[in-house]
Amino acid sequence: MSVVLTKPKANNKEKVKEEKIYDVIIIGGGAAGLTAGIYLARARMDTLLIEKMSPGGQAILTEIIENYPGFPHGIAGPELMQKIEEQAVRFGLKIEYGEVLKVEIKEEKQDKIKIVKTDHQEYKTLAIILASGAEARKLGVPGEEKLIGRGISYCATCDAPFFQNQKVVVVGGGDTAIEESLYLSKFAREITIIHRRDRLRATKILQERIFSNKKINIAWDSIVVKILGQEKVEGVLIKNIKTGQERGISSQGVFMFVGYLPNTKFLEGIIKLDDRGYIVTDDNMMSSHEGIYACGDVRKKILRQVVTACGEGATAAFAAEKYIEELKGVSYK
Repeated sequence: MSVVLTKPKANNKEKVKEEKIYDVIIIGGGAAGLTAGIYLARARMDTLLIEKMSPGGQAILTEIIENYPGFPHGIAGPELMQKIEEQAVRFGLKIEYGEVLKVEIKEEKQDKIKIVKTDHQEYKTLAIILASGAEARKLGVPGEEKLIGRGISYCATCDAPFFQNQKVVVVGGGDTAIEESLYLSKFAREITIIHRRDRLRATKILQERIFSNKKINIAWDSIVVKILGQEKVEGVLIKNIKTGQERGISSQGVFMFVGYLPNTKFLEGIIKLDDRGYIVTDDNMMSSHEGIYACGDVRKKILRQVVTACGEGATAAFAAEKYIEELKGVSYK
């Protein structure tokens, strides 16, 4: 169902130039983008998925995913994402690699063309599904990079059960950090919250729950300066920013909740973003601009999980399909 625009001949010697225009371009190859690709490919929409690195998104950093329906004993994150990718490709989804640098809108009268520019090519499309995800904000301290997935986690909902009866550290003092600490307390033996201030930023009711939880203690006015361990996390070195004193804390896990960074820099001025940079959508995943949809972690929402990303990807794909059909005056109902 691709559209091909034809430029009229200037003279008999000049060949007609045909320019490829996709029905839909999906930006991002995580769970949301790949699921959207499955639905669009099955609908026989001419679809291209553009991924910066390799398909899989944040899920490939998770050793075991236990809360995705259909896998009672859990499934490795990389394995699950590989299966989803294989499914999308089997239905005909085309995947190309590149970093999207800019999206442009060239809509005049009946022309609904959108342009996606990558670091090596330019593509044209009638609709866009944004599934570029969000990256957990990292501390940038020694030991962090090499121990990601080996005791370092950015999602307690995903990984807390792996720390049954163990000592863990939580970094952060906002609502997310406190909510995740409370969830961790169902599994861990002892939790130490490391917060750089002398008071929490979380809402009062969450603070009340934290202060009444006997498993949780707080290291005030402190920052993590190093994560200890060779093959897996063995502890953290923290520093009191008021006294300068350093001390080590033994732990088998480090959970970091110092914020996320949505991958939306290339969208500034194109669609509506919230004050943190997440894409604002309606219930059909439509952004503030007609024909541009968003799904997964890049979207403003309350729960960021593989299962929610898949559902949103399916919804965005279905909405985009109907949008394309209306543009072309085609309906299969």
